[in-house]
Amino acid sequence: MSSSDKTPTRFSPAKADAARFVDLNRRIVACTRCPRLRGHCENMATVKRAAFRDEVYHGLPVPNFGSGAAARLLVVGLAPAAHGANRTGRMFTGDRSGDFLYRAMHEVGFANQPTGTHEGDGLKLIDTVITAAGHCAPPDNKPLPEELAACAPFLDETFDMLRRLRVVVCLGRIALDAMLRLYQRRGWITKLAGHAFGHGVEHRIEEVNGRTPPVLLCSFHPSQQNTFTGRLTPAMLRDVFERAKVILSRGA
Repeated sequence: MSSSDKTPTRFSPAKADAARFVDLNRRIVACTRCPRLRGHCENMATVKRAAFRDEVYHGLPVPNFGSGAAARLLVVGLAPAAHGANRTGRMFTGDRSGDFLYRAMHEVGFANQPTGTHEGDGLKLIDTVITAAGHCAPPDNKPLPEELAACAPFLDETFDMLRRLRVVVCLGRIALDAMLRLYQRRGWITKLAGHAFGHGVEHRIEEVNGRTPPVLLCSFHPSQQNTFTGRLTPAMLRDVFERAKVILSRGA
């Protein structure tokens, strides 16, 4: 058979996007930019919590999780929990914050089941990717500003990869600030001031250079500090995802 008879390989945008998603996650897991965080994650993976003493901890930066580059919804958290995602290796998996989050997402239709306990448990997200302002578990759940800045390029790449993205749910003030800084880097806003955080608050940015930035929806973070005190109830979190669903379905 001559070279002219060979069928040319067809370029598949979907396959290229899937490969980019995998490559980004690989680079997130391999990141060593923040020695303090790497040391903490590794220490937690060694010390462990008594309830998980027989488990092998992930102990590395936690990658993005979700349905891939075609997703229209992005959920941004703070950072992995030391004995949650730092243990399981999957965002919001293996702790009560994740139980609270996935239950709400399932009820609205963004997850196929209400729980996430470990990789391989069957959990799949629908039209959604979950990421975080920081990909390593920080001491006392408090990443330093320079650590969040070091992780910002991963958020930029995640955002740019999701070309159909229309809504970002920001779980907590730090997540909102991370997204506002991203919008500022793109010239869509000039300053963070004037974009208040509050549960259910919605920020819409006017069209810039022919593109309308995704809507930012705010929610209290589903931490135990918020859920145990009633500051964030299941209905409150569900309402935020219901609003996201309305925007996606109707362009409202």
